[in-house]
Amino acid sequence: MRLLLIEDDQQTADFIIKGFKQSGFAVDHAIDGQQGLQLALSEPYDAAIVDIMLPKLDGLTVIDMMRKQKVAIPVIVLSAKNSVDDRVKGLYAGGDDYLVKPFAFTELLARVQSLIRRSNSIAEPKLLCVGDLILDVDKHKVFRGEHLMDLQPLEFSLLEYLMRNSGRVVTKTMIMEHVWDYNFDPQTNVVEARISHLRNKIDRNFPDKLIHTIRGVGYVLEKK
Repeated sequence: MRLLLIEDDQQTADFIIKGFKQSGFAVDHAIDGQQGLQLALSEPYDAAIVDIMLPKLDGLTVIDMMRKQKVAIPVIVLSAKNSVDDRVKGLYAGGDDYLVKPFAFTELLARVQSLIRRSNSIAEPKLLCVGDLILDVDKHKVFRGEHLMDLQPLEFSLLEYLMRNSGRVVTKTMIMEHVWDYNFDPQTNVVEARISHLRNKIDRNFPDKLIHTIRGVGYVLEKK
């Protein structure tokens, strides 16, 4: 999952970024409304977290302009203001949820995950299965048969993306857009390296290989 955070307070931003990265998200961070709007209009995101009080463009203006440009990703509004009027303004501007500072990260994470699920026309399954490979989204666990796989957060996110696209070839660019942030250098071989590490954990000790390379195109996860 890829998240856009528009927040000018660095301490708050660091707190949010650390939490989401540990939960397997890629996070792009904009420090003002203008930069945030540019990213929202040019990059693919699963959700956005937008502070109201921002330099250059305030958060409500950013959200309003996103909606006018048909950017339909779910948005959580962050604000130190807790009045009913402020919450209503945030929702009328196009926000999908409203969270008052200070907040617990676990609540923010739960709200983001809920919005992402609701934003899909078909609810995303929480238990993904391909052959004897099982990924439990809620429990953040992966099994191959009866064996519990030890995956890092980024590996879990990569595997989830491959499993949600089971049987479909995904390109390196598609993987980068959904698993890594926009500062990622496409000239590096980090995708190939991560796929290799994932293969070693998922396929190495099993006769049926699930992760396949389509030379010159990308990768596909399927049981053959």
